[in-house]
Amino acid sequence: MPTAFITGATAGIGAAFARRLAADGFDLVLLARDGERLDRSARDLAERYGVRAGTLVADLATDDGIAAAEARLREGVDLLVNNAGFGHKGTFLDVPVSDELAMLKVHCEAVLRLTSAALPRMLERGRGGVVNVSSVAAFASRGTYGASKAWVVGFSQGVAQDIAGRGNVRVMALCPGFVRTEFHQRAGMDTSNVPSFLWLEQDAVVDTALRDLRRGVQVSVPGAQYKAIVAATRMMPRDLVGRLSARTGRRYD
Repeated sequence: MPTAFITGATAGIGAAFARRLAADGFDLVLLARDGERLDRSARDLAERYGVRAGTLVADLATDDGIAAAEARLREGVDLLVNNAGFGHKGTFLDVPVSDELAMLKVHCEAVLRLTSAALPRMLERGRGGVVNVSSVAAFASRGTYGASKAWVVGFSQGVAQDIAGRGNVRVMALCPGFVRTEFHQRAGMDTSNVPSFLWLEQDAVVDTALRDLRRGVQVSVPGAQYKAIVAATRMMPRDLVGRLSARTGRRYD
C-alpha cells in the first residue's frame, strides 16, 4: 500500500486529507502535538478503513520536532501533506516576536525541511507527491501569516520546476480560502463578517487538491469564487488588495 505522511493531521484540512487518503487505501503517518487526540484519530481511521495508521507526536515549531519528522520521511513515503499551521490572535505588533518566529518555523522552515527530506526517495522511485498547504492569503497582505503563505507558494513552484522531468513526482501549493475548521476559533478570530458564499467545505478542498495534484497543477485554488478572487487580485493595485483583505475575517475576539 502507498503511504501518506500528514502534518497537523487531527483537525481541519489535515484530518480531511487523512480520511480521504485512508478511504483511497493509503497507509498513514499522522503528525500532531496532541498525543491523545492523535492516537484516537489513528485508531479510528485504522478501524474504519482497514489501513495502518502510525503516529508521530511532534511540535514543528521546534528543531527536535522537525528533525523527528525528517527522520521518518527519509524512510520513504508516497505522499507528503505539509498542513500544520496556525493563525495569530492579533495583528502585527500586537503579537510577540517569539510567536511570529514560531509561525515562520512551522509555515516555512518545516515545509522546506520536510519537503527536502521526502523528495529524494520519491525521485529515486520516480513517483510521489508533496502538497504544501498555503492559503488565498498568500495573494493579499495579511501580516506574517500571509507573507509566510506567499513563501509557501513561491517555494512550491520553484521546487516543482526544479524537479520537472525527473519521473512522476509532483509538488503543489494548495491555497484554500475560508474553510470550516477549528483554525479561526483557535486564533480568536471573529468571522461573522465573512459572507456565507466564501466558506468552503473541508472534503471539497481535499477533492480539488488531489485532482489538481494528479493533473500536475503547481498552485491549486479550490472553489470558483476563490479562483475569481485570486485572478482579480493580480489586476488590482496591491494597496487596495491589502485594504480589502484586512477587512475580511480579521476581527479578533
